[in-house]
Amino acid sequence: MNYWLMKSEPDAFSLDDLENVTQEPWDGVRNYQVRNMMRDQMKVGDQVFFYHSNCKVPGIVGLAEVVREGYPDHTAFDPEAHYYDPKSDPDKPRWYMVDLKFKRRLKRTISLQELKEHPQLVDMPLVRKGNRLSAMPVSEADWGFILGLE
Repeated sequence: MNYWLMKSEPDAFSLDDLENVTQEPWDGVRNYQVRNMMRDQMKVGDQVFFYHSNCKVPGIVGLAEVVREGYPDHTAFDPEAHYYDPKSDPDKPRWYMVDLKFKRRLKRTISLQELKEHPQLVDMPLVRKGNRLSAMPVSEADWGFILGLE
């Protein structure tokens, strides 16, 4: 099993939204590094920290699980879709997505600021300067440490 952190702006898609629909495709990713992780590395059963970004208090707010492995992101083929990519071809898809399922809310938001204060997390991609990826791996040790902060 792998561990991940996936970011979403709560105004676009929040943990509340995921809880309300129970399961949702994680579409609209247009970064090749994240696409490769979703296409090649994320597996059914992998655990996910759900992270709210670009908000008053960015941080980890809940847990989700990968319930469908990488498959072509159909929004890339739809000219009416917000994430349409005219260069993406259904026969050779450029973009992929996974499906996530809501697991639970954290007892409290674990803020980015708090995460940065723990020397144990210094190697975590989220706390490194300049890392703006919307999905990133989390080590098993970091996963356990962060859950212990609840």
